[in-house]
Amino acid sequence: MLPFAATQANEIKPFKTDGCSLWMDGPPLYPNLWRHCCVAHDLAYWQGGTKKQRTMSDNAIQACVLKAADSKGMANYMHGMIRWGGSPYWMNYYRWGYGWDYWEGFIHPRGYKTPSIKEQIKINELMPAAIKVIEEDAKMYPPTKVMEKLTETLKK
Repeated sequence: MLPFAATQANEIKPFKTDGCSLWMDGPPLYPNLWRHCCVAHDLAYWQGGTKKQRTMSDNAIQACVLKAADSKGMANYMHGMIRWGGSPYWMNYYRWGYGWDYWEGFIHPRGYKTPSIKEQIKINELMPAAIKVIEEDAKMYPPTKVMEKLTETLKK
């Protein structure tokens, strides 16, 4: 083991979201219909944690999409893709624990890891800014805006 590797800090980066990574945020007539489900899911993925926490997060997005879209097929499809593509061992920007560097001290992937007390304090410090990102995202991508436009169009 390299002597500096064990002391290398892994600082969490500020929260960011892209909605439903590599997937649509809703169907064509309602393009943001389940985006809020994905943004909430991103918050959990940003923090990372245990395998059980990831499973709970993935089950929560499945339930949210089912409620938002009223489509068991879409909810199950998204759940399956998330379970496969969101592994903490994939080197992608949307993996479980994406707020942290992939490598833990240049030795091994962070993987499934309960944040230490120091790491949890940092997460808590960044949470107000994360909530603000979520609130701004909801203003920029409200699911009702398209529905309102559609209703106005149909009235003409």
